[in-house]
Amino acid sequence: MSMKRTDRLLNLLQVLRRHRRPVTAEVLAAEMDVSVRTIYRDMAGLLANRVPIRGEAGIGYVLEPGYDLPPMMLNIDEIEALLVGMRWLRGRADSTLARAAEDVVAKVGAMLPKDLRPVLLDGALFAPNFSEGRATDSIDVALIRQAIRKGKKLEISYADVNGAMSQRIIWPFGMAYLDYARMVMAWCEKRQAFRNFRTDRISQLDLLPESYPVRRAELLKRWEREEKYKPRPQTRDAATIAKASG
Repeated sequence: MSMKRTDRLLNLLQVLRRHRRPVTAEVLAAEMDVSVRTIYRDMAGLLANRVPIRGEAGIGYVLEPGYDLPPMMLNIDEIEALLVGMRWLRGRADSTLARAAEDVVAKVGAMLPKDLRPVLLDGALFAPNFSEGRATDSIDVALIRQAIRKGKKLEISYADVNGAMSQRIIWPFGMAYLDYARMVMAWCEKRQAFRNFRTDRISQLDLLPESYPVRRAELLKRWEREEKYKPRPQTRDAATIAKASG
């Protein structure tokens, strides 16, 4: 097998690993800049080598979970993407996640060859945060991420935009890192609706032992459907979004 085809097959596996749902040969061909016939031929080669791929022509292909790809070296664009992403996160995440971002850079840097290491460790790409009044939290945001991972309920004391306090029990299923704040996406038992909660307005936080009765993925799908059909104004500045939270 030629080196060119070997590289293409590895890239094809990487693309499949990135897609969680079946992806058609046409989409694969467009992404890899090859013909659909080449995709069919490469798929046949991978299947002949017992690579666990499900699907068929005209429907789509998906790589079975748990398949270990051969080790692949990051290229320069991928290294710089990692650098910008980790620097962006370091400036906007909670302290625990920010330290984890620094650790990721250090671990990947240790694995890179010497000629590529400066691209990551001394890179000239930055993600500064120029937001005024950067949010500060009085609670442990890592506990929120733990609740999201485990599908647990949270009890919070929350202040609305006017400072009025309320007690809420929420089902957190996602978190958004914005320049000016961190938002918890959750189902609110008090409102019986989806709500966004700014972490800097949460004054007390308790992780409850009770799991919420819906799969996190299902909550996310329901939230996405509501967001898709929700009427929106022409423009929404940061202040407008802030008022809509909680």
